[in-house]
Amino acid sequence: MTNDSHPWMNTGAGPLADPAFGRGFRPVRRQDAPPPPVLCVLIMAHAPWSIPMIASTWSFAERCNEAAWPALAAGGDPMDAVVEACRVAEEDPSIDSVGFGGLPDADGAVTVDACVMRSPASCGGVCAMRRHLHAARVARLVMERTSHHLIAGDAADRFAERHGVEARELVAPAAREAWERWRAGGGDGEASRQVRDRALRPEDRGPGSGGALFGAHAAGESRWRHHDTIGTIAIGSDGRMAGACSTSGVPYKLPGRVGDSPIVGHGLYVDPAAGAATATGTGELISSACGAFLAVECMRRGASPLEAAHEAVARIAAVRAIEPHHQAVIVAVAPDGRVAAAALRQGFLLAVRTPAGARLEPPGATVRDD
Repeated sequence: MTNDSHPWMNTGAGPLADPAFGRGFRPVRRQDAPPPPVLCVLIMAHAPWSIPMIASTWSFAERCNEAAWPALAAGGDPMDAVVEACRVAEEDPSIDSVGFGGLPDADGAVTVDACVMRSPASCGGVCAMRRHLHAARVARLVMERTSHHLIAGDAADRFAERHGVEARELVAPAAREAWERWRAGGGDGEASRQVRDRALRPEDRGPGSGGALFGAHAAGESRWRHHDTIGTIAIGSDGRMAGACSTSGVPYKLPGRVGDSPIVGHGLYVDPAAGAATATGTGELISSACGAFLAVECMRRGASPLEAAHEAVARIAAVRAIEPHHQAVIVAVAPDGRVAAAALRQGFLLAVRTPAGARLEPPGATVRDD
């Protein structure tokens, strides 16, 4: 091919005369030639302040994050951090869907569920425990000391006892009083759906319905007062990821009901190669779409955390009939520490702690306007 047949003509000695395209080489563009191709190179630098990090559901988790932060910031194991964050929530009587503050089932018993996860090959869960408060701690024992992924009911309590976890009362006085009021209002173990749904109606339940759970700055969250499962994800200074999810479930539930929280891929999923996700809200909705797993798989194929979380919530809304008391939130975290949440409806805050400080942020996307 001659120089004249190419849209760019060498009018000097050519590039071989000067590899640096200096003397003797002057490219001239022919008038009828198409524009030259443009090579764009995007260089992305890792934000040094994004890890270590811990992100947890709901504004009450600010104090959970702060309890876990010193050890995490000092290079600690992210699994220690997420279990510690759950411990704080589990012991707080003002949180009425986690641990000691949890509202009872229809029979007046509090049962707790949890899951912890490092990777698809390293996870564990417990559900329907009645005698052990620290469900996330017991779930970690399942992960580290057995080949199983989930232990249920009395067997989970006995497993905890064999491993030295102290048994304790799970029904807080305020929770017992709330259950008694519910029973007086017509609730029972066989036909409680209508009353239970009223207990979850989308409005502020006011004093006596779980204590001072949310701060004044987070008044909108009280709309979903009984959806306050804690889901938490942490990344250590070395890039390791871990997640945990702990709950006492839906208030006044039928005895034996288990939601998404203790089930791998539903309330929590961690795959360090792609990211991690956790969920909070109506467990039946989240389980119907394997919400946490779906969000992580979206990130695996290249979605951002916000895109992944939004796609998971949109899938939930597409496959289920949404009722006024329903809420569903997915929190997605990329391996580099980017984090975002998407929700079915407004009224949620995500608590995040990084070396840059603590922050609360609303969902980056919602599916519904009501």
